[in-house]
Parts: sequence; structure tokens; C-alpha cells
Amino acid sequence: QVQLVESGGGLVQPGGSLRLSCTASGNIYRINTMAWYRRAPGKQRELVASILSGGSATYVDSVMGRFTISRDNSKNTVYLQMNSLKPEDTAVYFCYVDNVGGPDYDYWGQGTQVTVSS
Repeated sequence: QVQLVESGGGLVQPGGSLRLSCTASGNIYRINTMAWYRRAPGKQRELVASILSGGSATYVDSVMGRFTISRDNSKNTVYLQMNSLKPEDTAVYFCYVDNVGGPDYDYWGQGTQVTVSS
């Protein structure tokens, strides 16, 4: 019912920046939570940042002050601005949205690779 399309991943040097985007389309009722998760090699998936429809955002401690999550509700799009990237940020990043009131609820993007290396 809902499709998520991610973009913006790639290879950057330490200290560089990337901006991830994720756009939802399809049978959208109401998206409350939009979030970015990541899974690094040898680690469990972790929540990087989330933002509610009203704009309140949360971050994992390791990215505080470096990453910023934002959303454009008119476009059903969530962004993750990543600055001062570190090698430990290397991971596959996944977009997540809910679809409150719809026949389905949880939706995930396909994942986009972020690699931070010199």
C-alpha cells in the first residue's frame, strides 16, 4: 500500500556530509513516525533518529550534534542531514514510516549504503 524510495547514500571521507532522503507514496492515511535506522557490520540494527508529525525529534547519543532529521509533510518525505561523518557511521541506513489508520502499518525502505572511509 505504501512505497518508500530512499536516496542520498554513498561514499564520503571522514568529516564529510551526506543528506539522505526518503519519500513515501501510495495509500497514505496518516504518517506519524518517520525514522532512520541503520545496521553496521557486526552490529544490531539501531534507531538513529526519529521525528513525529508534530516535529519532535530524537537521536541516538552517538549522532547528537552531527545529524539532523527533518520532514516535509506536504511531500511525505523525511531527510537525514549527516555532518562530520565518522567511519563508525558506516552502515546500511533504512527509512521507516508508519501509516496510522491504514490496512497496514509499518513500512521500510530498501536500505541505502553509507560508507565513511579515507
